[in-house]
Amino acid sequence: MKIKFGTDGWRAIIAKDFTADNVARAAAGHAAWLKQNFKNPSVVVGHDCRFCGPLFVETVTKVMLQNGLNVIAVKGFVSTPMISLGCKTYGTSGGVIITASHNPSEYNGYKLKSGHGGPLLEDDVKAVEKLIPDEIPTDYDAVDLTLAEQTGQLTYKDLESDYCQKVEESFDLEAIRNSKFNFAYDAMYGSGQNVMRRLFPEITFVHCDHNPLFDGIPPEPILKNLTEFADIIKLSEDIDCGLVTDGDADRIGLFDGKGNFIDSHHILLLLTHYLYKYKGWRGKVATGFSTTVKLRKLCEIYELDFEVVPIGFKHVCGIMLKEDVLVGGEESGGIAVKGHIPERDGIWNGMLIWEMMTVTGKSLQDVIAEIYELVGSFAFKREDLTIKESLKQEIIAKCKAGAYTTFGSRKPIKVEDMDGFKYYFSDTEWAMIRPSGTEPVLRIYAEAATYEAAQEILDDVKGLF
Repeated sequence: MKIKFGTDGWRAIIAKDFTADNVARAAAGHAAWLKQNFKNPSVVVGHDCRFCGPLFVETVTKVMLQNGLNVIAVKGFVSTPMISLGCKTYGTSGGVIITASHNPSEYNGYKLKSGHGGPLLEDDVKAVEKLIPDEIPTDYDAVDLTLAEQTGQLTYKDLESDYCQKVEESFDLEAIRNSKFNFAYDAMYGSGQNVMRRLFPEITFVHCDHNPLFDGIPPEPILKNLTEFADIIKLSEDIDCGLVTDGDADRIGLFDGKGNFIDSHHILLLLTHYLYKYKGWRGKVATGFSTTVKLRKLCEIYELDFEVVPIGFKHVCGIMLKEDVLVGGEESGGIAVKGHIPERDGIWNGMLIWEMMTVTGKSLQDVIAEIYELVGSFAFKREDLTIKESLKQEIIAKCKAGAYTTFGSRKPIKVEDMDGFKYYFSDTEWAMIRPSGTEPVLRIYAEAATYEAAQEILDDVKGLF
C-alpha cells in the first residue's frame, strides 16, 4: 500500500493498514530523509493515548536506531506539543508522534515534526513520502534497545515535566489558580489529562481517564462531541470557563460559564484581541482558508498584517518561521501564538484564555462582547458528510467547473479556490465545500449573522447534492 501524509500526517485504521510493518516503512523513509539532510541526525519519538502506542513507538525507535540515528524516547503517553517542544529543547533533527489526533479510536497515525519545534513543512513532507520503501525494513525487530541505551544511542526524557516547567515559567499559575473564576477541563480521554492534573489539581476534571476507545466519541473538540461537558457546566452554576483539548492535546475547545460552546473562530479573535489590547503585543495574524472573515476585519482595525493560507497547520508554521506572527491558526481549533513554539497547543492557548480572564477580571462573554463591538456578531457552522467517494469526486468536479451558481435564494458574488471552494454571498456571509485531507468525508461550512442563517446556508448546500 501507498503511505501518504495528508493535511496533518499519515492516518489509517489500526491492524488494517496501520500495522507495525507499515509504521516501520514510514520510519524508514523518515530516517532516510533525516540522514540526507543532517550530518548526525537525531529524533524524538512518542505516542498519545491510543491503542498500541508503545508498540508503534518501539517500532519507530528500532528503525531509527537501525539507521544510525540517535533517539530520544518517552515512557508513557505525551501530547503532540510535548514532542515538538522536545525537538527544540534537545536540539534534535526531527520528531515523531504516534497519534491520529481527533480521529475515531480505530485510527492511529504518524505525525512528522521538525527541529524548529513545529510540524515538518510541506516540501519536506513530500520528500519523506518519496523515500518510503515498498518493502518492510529487514530485521528491524532484532534491534536491542537495552544495548542502544547502554551505548547512549537511545535515551529517555520526561517531556511532560519539561512542558510543565515551560508553562510554569511563562504564566502566573498562582494568580490563575487563586482568581475569582472557577475552571474545568475535559481531556476527551486524550493526552492532556496528566499535565493538567499537575498544573491545576483543584479544578473540575472530565474524561481524564485512560480510555483508548474514547467512550465511543471521536476526541475532536466540537460541540456535538461535548454535550456531557456542556451539561456539567450548565448544571454546576459555578464553573466560569471550560477548556477542552483533543486526543493529542494540540487543538482547543472552549465553553463559557453558561455552557455555551465558543468555537475556534471566536478563540482566534479572543487571543488576537487579548494579545494586542491587553498585553500590547504586535505581529502578523495568519489563518487557514476556512476561518471567519471577522478576523481580517479585526486585524484591519488593529492595523495588523493578515494572511490566509491553505488548510493544514504546516502552512501557518511556515510563516511563523519567517515572520513575526502574533497568532496563527485554523478553524479546526489548532492555534499557535507568539512567545511559544510554532505549533498548535490546546493547553497553552487555554492558559492564555484563563490568564486573560484573570488579568481583566472579565468573563468570556464580556470579552466577546468587546470584540463584537468592533467587528459585529456572527455565527459559524460546519458539517462533515460521509458520502461515497464517487459522489465526493463528482461534487468537487462540479465545483471546479463552476456548476454551482445558486444556493437556495443566495447567489455568490465571488468564489475563492485556494483550498476547497469558498462561495461569498456578501462580505460577511459565505459557504465552503472541501474534501477532508485526512478522513473519507466532505466538509461543508457556513458563516452568517446568526446560527439559523448559517444552518440555512448549509441546508442549501446539501440540497445541491
